[in-house]
Amino acid sequence: MSEVVIKIESLSKQYRLGQVGRRTLSHDINRWWYKVLGKGDPYAKVGQENERSKKAESEYVWALRDICFNVRQGQVLGVIGRNGAGKSTLLKILSKVTAPTTGQIKLNGKIASLLEVGTGFHPELSGRDNIFLNGAILGMSRKEVQRKFDAIVSFSGVERYIDTPVKRYSSGMYVRLAFAVAAHLEPDILIVDEVLAVGDAEFQKKCLGKIKDVSEKDGRTVLFVSHNMSAVKALCDSCLVLKNGKTFFLGNSLEGVGYYESEVESIASSLFHEDIKQAPGNDLVKIVSFTVRPTKNNAITVRSGIEVEVVVYSFLENRNLDVTFDLKTGGDITVFHCGCVITSQKNSRKGSYKVSFTLPPFLLNVGMYYFSLIVGEDMRVALFKLGSFVGFKVLHESDGANHSALPGIISPRIEYQVEYGS
Repeated sequence: MSEVVIKIESLSKQYRLGQVGRRTLSHDINRWWYKVLGKGDPYAKVGQENERSKKAESEYVWALRDICFNVRQGQVLGVIGRNGAGKSTLLKILSKVTAPTTGQIKLNGKIASLLEVGTGFHPELSGRDNIFLNGAILGMSRKEVQRKFDAIVSFSGVERYIDTPVKRYSSGMYVRLAFAVAAHLEPDILIVDEVLAVGDAEFQKKCLGKIKDVSEKDGRTVLFVSHNMSAVKALCDSCLVLKNGKTFFLGNSLEGVGYYESEVESIASSLFHEDIKQAPGNDLVKIVSFTVRPTKNNAITVRSGIEVEVVVYSFLENRNLDVTFDLKTGGDITVFHCGCVITSQKNSRKGSYKVSFTLPPFLLNVGMYYFSLIVGEDMRVALFKLGSFVGFKVLHESDGANHSALPGIISPRIEYQVEYGS
């Protein structure tokens, strides 16, 4: 049996909301007094579950709570869950970017982490210098890095810019070089977050193939975080599903994806913020609400139509604003792209705008779907994006049960004419 390279026992991480990174004298004195009395941290008992959509009743929140699992050598573990489930916090603790509040982590081997674009890169150094810098951080000698240098540059596809400071790279070029370095410098454990989504389709396919080779041929361990369920099912032999900072499922990747997608049914297919300051967006536009609901009954089925409604708040005047929607399957396949003009320069003013449309019955097949949204200007400039943030499940048309779907993404109702020819 292969050796255990990652062992996690009762891992928890607590954060204080509000003044992030700041401690108060009263809290420090209280902690000190409890320590003198031989008691535990008093604030370890008051933290709330990490449910980001609910109003906080405590200033402390548990980003992770009592996580336990082992990862063996050569295993590819997929880590999936909704936004805010604790995936990135877990990877940051494993990468020693931050320390756990409680619990233990035992690692056996060198770790290479790719948690965000340009992890470990110095923006003023060239791509060439950053390759050697990352090699040194991972404990590689200069000769070892030189031996792999050509393969790294070739894989990244940025040879033309290799002697240019990386601060001038696009985000795609950044991630190309960062992944190439992490994958070629022979770490025992490779940690890859959703950062690969920055790259283009050709590079993503290349990366997924490299991850498979690193695991199967080189016997290295990979922790892979992604919202692309097709990639998780294809790459990972096991899967950890996190929900509100806790372990929801740990086991086979196909079962894990099924559990994750079944959970989406219990998620309200809507986004709503009473306080516009808390709504997603920026100084230009805010997404106040986004709702997906059936036109009849209580469940979205193949037979029901689907109403989609979004409320956008604009801080701009005299601008040509528009909104576009992408609908994707759980396997990250685009079903359709649509959009409309919100305002023109003549009628544009500060305030909220409601955009709605209806999808007809017998359009979508049984399965999981996700909406993403872009608010833009003149159908060219993106002012704000929200990716795959509202998910919903289409159930079987007969009784609402989640029966197996026929092949395909759409399920049109077709009227057939049959004529007999003698």
